[in-house]
Amino acid sequence: MSDATVSSMIPPRSGTRLPIHAAPRIPVFALGTSLGLFLAITFTLCVGFDLLFPGQAMYESWLRLLPGFTWLSWPSFLLGLAESFAYGWYVALVFGPLYNFFAARGGRGGRGGGALTSGRHPPEAGHARA
Repeated sequence: MSDATVSSMIPPRSGTRLPIHAAPRIPVFALGTSLGLFLAITFTLCVGFDLLFPGQAMYESWLRLLPGFTWLSWPSFLLGLAESFAYGWYVALVFGPLYNFFAARGGRGGRGGGALTSGRHPPEAGHARA
């Protein structure tokens, strides 16, 4: 009997299945909420800083970045707060799906996966692991 005949007679066995790891994904809702709150809190802190230190004020920057914002009234402050939160959601709605797309694409086989993979490479033949 040849080796090919013997190996074909052995029934296939199922071993321990290895888990399939999906590409990392960013939840867009969590990203939008966290970025929106971060920018809203940052806006509030900057307005407070401008009120405490008027000589170092940044409100001219807010006037250019936030449409309709004027220095300083309650409606203008609330508008700036809402616009800051909206900017966070804008970043999340653009960045989150782009990241998820490229992370899933980089996780497939192909040309090494680029920078979106773990960066670990199998040891080369003949080299022992340290």
